[in-house]
Amino acid sequence: MSQQPPPLPPNDADEPIFLDHSFDGEGERIDDENGHIFPCEGCGSDLVFNINTQKLKCPHCGFEKEIGFDPDQEVEEQDIYGMLAHLQELRENPEAASDEREQEVRCESCGSTLLFVGTVTSSECPYCASPIQLENAHTSTKRVPVDAVLPFLIEQQVARQNLRAWVKSLWFAPNEFIEKGAEGTFHGVYLPYFTFDSMTSTRYSGQRGEYYYVTVGSGKNQRRVRHTRWYPASGAFQRFFDDVVILASQGLPRTLIEELEPFPMQKLVPFRHAYLAGFTARTYDIELDDGFGFGKQRIDAELHSDVCRRIGGDTQSVDSINTKYDAITYKHLLLPLWLMTYKYKGELYQVAVNASTGEVNGERPYSWVKILFASLLAGAIVIGGLVLGNH
Repeated sequence: MSQQPPPLPPNDADEPIFLDHSFDGEGERIDDENGHIFPCEGCGSDLVFNINTQKLKCPHCGFEKEIGFDPDQEVEEQDIYGMLAHLQELRENPEAASDEREQEVRCESCGSTLLFVGTVTSSECPYCASPIQLENAHTSTKRVPVDAVLPFLIEQQVARQNLRAWVKSLWFAPNEFIEKGAEGTFHGVYLPYFTFDSMTSTRYSGQRGEYYYVTVGSGKNQRRVRHTRWYPASGAFQRFFDDVVILASQGLPRTLIEELEPFPMQKLVPFRHAYLAGFTARTYDIELDDGFGFGKQRIDAELHSDVCRRIGGDTQSVDSINTKYDAITYKHLLLPLWLMTYKYKGELYQVAVNASTGEVNGERPYSWVKILFASLLAGAIVIGGLVLGNH
């Protein structure tokens, strides 16, 4: 399953498309099998997830509601082979293989119709701003169901403060950018992830290199030359990998998002739709087996480092690594981020904040004047050192 990550589509490929349909006065109620909203018991408005209280809260009257859950329910690992066999069976069944990526949902508040396209499964009505989501996208037997969610823990205000600190910490950034900062609107988004567990058994062979030095030449031409003695090395070991995290969405630059890891997995809770109220959520567009292929790449890289440490010496040459993967399990998770696209000097940049830890990463502009000055200064220091060394 070793392969390179697939190319990323345009950043707006998965945005929802809204259809401007007419509606009657009260609006038609949406079918519970197609949509889901959370009405306030106090005033009838829609509840949204409140990060500070970790409850559903009405932004109008302040009514709060606990998110119900079973205290005995735990976030469990899932059998990857069983799920892959189930998905293959569905692909071979023409009725089960129907496309579920495009659905119309009727807004209960104003009656407008929303067409969800791609992997967006939770959004808000563009006409009345009521939260609305596709419930079945997370429970369908035709896709891998979500096992757990990591609720938003960092409020937007804190994310913005962290973003300002991040901008001020950037080297070679334009002074104007440092002063004004990144200006834009934050959007709370749940991105899909797979995590993988596996017990690995590895056999390896290679050579351990040990340095030794020989003095050659004479007088002013005398110098020490390094050589390497090689000794054969081989062995076997086991290692268990827990929660190897793989982003299962292609909608954002992968390296930008991956640098926001790790997430506090100990704070995962069994999936409830209520946690999505007021936020955008995407379903996965990297399939489970491909996801494990990416996870295997991460595992193999760590195993290569383990082999080099076990071979030891001053340097290593690895001839072969053979690994067996056992007890492979997975979880399908929704993890929270604050995302922003901002413009500077006519160019668009993306920035992301881990909404559970507050860590910031993103694209940024550079001051080529500062870079040129630093390069000239570094060159002058090097030349000055050489001149002094010759005197």
